[in-house]
Amino acid sequence: MPRFAANLSMLYNDVDFLDRFAAAAADGFRGVEYLFPYAWPAEQLAGLLKAHGLQQVLFNAPPGKWDAGERGLACLPGREAEFRAGFEQALGYARVLGCPRIHVMAGLLPAGQTRDSVRATYVANLKVAAALAAEAGVDVLIEPINERDMPGFFLNRQDQAHALVVEIGAPNVKVQMDLYHCQIVEGDLAMKIRQYLPTGRVGHFQIAGVPERHEPDIGEIHHPYLFRLIDELGWDGWIGCEYRPARGSAPHATSDGLGWLQPWLG
Repeated sequence: MPRFAANLSMLYNDVDFLDRFAAAAADGFRGVEYLFPYAWPAEQLAGLLKAHGLQQVLFNAPPGKWDAGERGLACLPGREAEFRAGFEQALGYARVLGCPRIHVMAGLLPAGQTRDSVRATYVANLKVAAALAAEAGVDVLIEPINERDMPGFFLNRQDQAHALVVEIGAPNVKVQMDLYHCQIVEGDLAMKIRQYLPTGRVGHFQIAGVPERHEPDIGEIHHPYLFRLIDELGWDGWIGCEYRPARGSAPHATSDGLGWLQPWLG
């Protein structure tokens, strides 16, 4: 049966970040994910996880200069040393948090470059990350992201991601299959799940309603069908709830919008 993790970067944004662990646990979540942990000491976050009976299931490696618009370093030629240092920092957090997965954002295509011209840089960086992560028993995840939300992002399609995983050739490099992005770029979600989940190369799912990225029961995707399909295919991993509550940061906006999840939290 799929297990659902609260994305604390998007959910419970009516309270401070450190208070979101308690809020997620109170609503029945047993796993959490978020974008970046680096603003807080790893030991402080680990204490919150333990206090509330939560498992850290995913976070992102440092993405470069996020506030300046960077969205990952893996495909950027000339930034290899920075990429490695950032990934080693992420591994340090993963060890303390007991987190078995790190998402490595691919990055935006540099001006004047094409996907083909930066592919070798991307593959080489992922091979370095995979070797470092293997020593810690950690999976490295790559995620196709739609270009409507993130114009110029290197990785957009499921077939592209799976081909890269095969090329990298490391068993701990897997695909983070975000059904929100997949629906926008490709659609045909059930067939994509049937195609890729049995390969063993899917390491994590994420969900959100399309097109507004609100709760999964808002929009054009019928998520209960997909949850049953994922269950039937034997998936017992995590599904990250990475959406923006429709009521924004209103008090209890996240909790009040969790009716869609109640049949699965039990």
